[in-house]
Amino acid sequence: MKRLFTAAVLASFAGTAQAQDVTLQLKWVTQAQFAGYYVAKDKGFFEEEGLNVTIKPGGPDIAPEQVIAGGGADIITTWMPAALAARERGLPLVNIAQPFADGGLKFTCLKESGVTTTADFPGRTLGVWFFGNEYPFYAWMAKLGLATDGSDGGVTVLKQAFNVDALLQKQADCISVMSYNEYGQVIDAGITEDQLVTFTYADEGVGVLEDGLYVLEDRLADPAFVETMAKFVRASMKGWKYAEANPDEAAQIIVDNDDSGAQRLEHQQYMMSEVAKLTAGSTGKLDPTAYEETVATLLAAVSPDNPAITKAPEGMAWTHAVTDLALE
Repeated sequence: MKRLFTAAVLASFAGTAQAQDVTLQLKWVTQAQFAGYYVAKDKGFFEEEGLNVTIKPGGPDIAPEQVIAGGGADIITTWMPAALAARERGLPLVNIAQPFADGGLKFTCLKESGVTTTADFPGRTLGVWFFGNEYPFYAWMAKLGLATDGSDGGVTVLKQAFNVDALLQKQADCISVMSYNEYGQVIDAGITEDQLVTFTYADEGVGVLEDGLYVLEDRLADPAFVETMAKFVRASMKGWKYAEANPDEAAQIIVDNDDSGAQRLEHQQYMMSEVAKLTAGSTGKLDPTAYEETVATLLAAVSPDNPAITKAPEGMAWTHAVTDLALE
């Protein structure tokens, strides 16, 4: 009996010793936007792949690109525009997986403001998120031929906080919202959908790839790292599919992992139901056509106001090497 016990302990120790540490830096705070990763950790999917994953929440003062550049993460979640902008500035980020097949970025306006179509934008104040989220907005304004400096015939840009106060307090005629978060906050504030006019960036022809997984290019030269990332992506996508099929459980997992205590279960359930629409059907493999559309959107608005990219990305901005291995 003692021999069997000792063998079991040694086997357990060996398994733990062999676990590969992986640190993931999120783009934003703990919420259902990242449910797949939290579910994969909670349900043991990472552990099944031999991974010991640390998930680091983001926030308004945390730029994932800076974190990975400083060695604080092995892999990050960010939007393609921000990743391509960082790449052009010398940080060689590579998209290795794209769990979000569709985007949730929208623009919503109060009908009472008089905005019913994009033709009503001139002279208006529009709320915009920055820190990389402004790129598709400026591309949209360029497509519409609207100046963004507040001049006659153009629009005034309000640097919007990551909430909906600017709309509720009527500081802006329209604001940026995510389908799975701020749009719901507007509704929760007592404003009905009939009182809103909402634009979807993708429908306006300026959609961009949103939450993807990125690593530094030089690390992909190591086959062992590629294999580790394949394990990470495989477990993450298993987590995403579980979250899609079990949204209420996924929402509870998010709340349980929110150290800030700020997340409400009801809101996370709403978020998960909307996020599931964006990950549905995705295997994690990036669609090259969606990538080209993102690049085209950004290049259509090259200007001092839209300093995302000034030319088509060079080198390996994305790869299927990891997802191909993960999907074997």
